[in-house]
Amino acid sequence: MSKEVDSQKVLLVEGSNDKHVVIHIWNSYYGDDIPFKIIEKQGIDRLFESIYPEFSTFDRETIGILIDANDDPDRRWKQLAKLLQNHIQFQVPTKPEKPGTIIDSQPRVGIWMMPDNHSSGELENFIRELIPDEDPIWPLACDYINGIPPNDRKFKPHKELRAQIHAWLAARERPRPMGTAIGRGDLDVHQPAAGHLYEWLYRLFIEE
Repeated sequence: MSKEVDSQKVLLVEGSNDKHVVIHIWNSYYGDDIPFKIIEKQGIDRLFESIYPEFSTFDRETIGILIDANDDPDRRWKQLAKLLQNHIQFQVPTKPEKPGTIIDSQPRVGIWMMPDNHSSGELENFIRELIPDEDPIWPLACDYINGIPPNDRKFKPHKELRAQIHAWLAARERPRPMGTAIGRGDLDVHQPAAGHLYEWLYRLFIEE
């Protein structure tokens, strides 16, 4: 597995699952050491709080930001754009670019909003696109979660997909996190969703 390196190029992510999904997708496509440092911020609030300090670091060349859209992509984008605009002297687009936003500022900035830069959702929606076609366990995992009586559900009503994804992962030969499931071939890294994320990372960190 490739190793991320400490460098002047960084990718800010909300948490551990995001980090390891990026590592395994990069490794699957590029097959070499990761030329950027991935920094987990332990949630969206801490990631937002880190914007100014990260951009104030004198040796930053490239800063990537990977966040979830959640239920309101427009609101999430405006939150991030306002933070960037308040602290950094460049124009942030009014909406994300579908292939992933890249701004040729100093430092260079990239933004990816899970799952696909325009839909509501989060990392689990992205992972859903990597479950192999005709997978026999996926409908069973969905039926299991959907069959839990509402009063017994410990997850929020709009988080059914997250529960379904983790039920599916639990049924692997060796239950494992999402990133490792990519590395082990349980998730199909050649699906378009994974390719699009890799292409954005490559454009941001390699094709400068």
